[in-house]
Amino acid sequence: MAETIASRVSRIIVGSAHALLDKAENLAPEAVMSQSIREIDQVIAEVRVDLGKAEAAKHLVLSRIAKLNAEHETLGAQLDTAVAENRDDLAGAAIARQTDIEDLLPVLQKALDEQSEQSAELESYVVALLAKKRELEQVQTDYLATLANQAATSLAPGLGDRQARIEDAAASFDRVLSRQTGASLLIGGGNGAAGKLKELAEMQRNNRIAERLAAAKAAFNGK
Repeated sequence: MAETIASRVSRIIVGSAHALLDKAENLAPEAVMSQSIREIDQVIAEVRVDLGKAEAAKHLVLSRIAKLNAEHETLGAQLDTAVAENRDDLAGAAIARQTDIEDLLPVLQKALDEQSEQSAELESYVVALLAKKRELEQVQTDYLATLANQAATSLAPGLGDRQARIEDAAASFDRVLSRQTGASLLIGGGNGAAGKLKELAEMQRNNRIAERLAAAKAAFNGK
């Protein structure tokens, strides 16, 4: 079964740099990381193609809805004229067409909602994939910097040096992940950043509570 865009995005986002480096342990780490970044670029391109199609479909539905609404309004004016002229036949025809339009609009609105939801989902995929790409690029940069530092300090690295480099790169990823996502409590260290993120989350929660309380009071006073 072919892998869907959604499952590919999920696999890429969920996958960690640790797993990537473990995979690269007996291979060429730089090549493996570059290949992973190229895959992200490929998936981003595919998602953007689907996003373009979804936006085009949404535009068509919007245009159809606008035309039907304009026609319904025009028919309303024509109906008034037909009634004023005692032309029941013309008035009946206008009402029949208005009824057809009223039956079509909910279906078109549902289609528009579905296209809008799909577009939003695809946009979120692109944002997440770009974030993941930046993470891997930072891991790659830190990894290459580690290699350069070790080359400068050691003329003959031992057999265990590769594992040490992998561990250094994994540690670099942890630092990047901590800076970008506030996951320091999960990976250790960075308590100051984690505290700020916790404070921000609490502030957002308090704001939501205050907004809902204000809305509840307004609804009660409006009764």
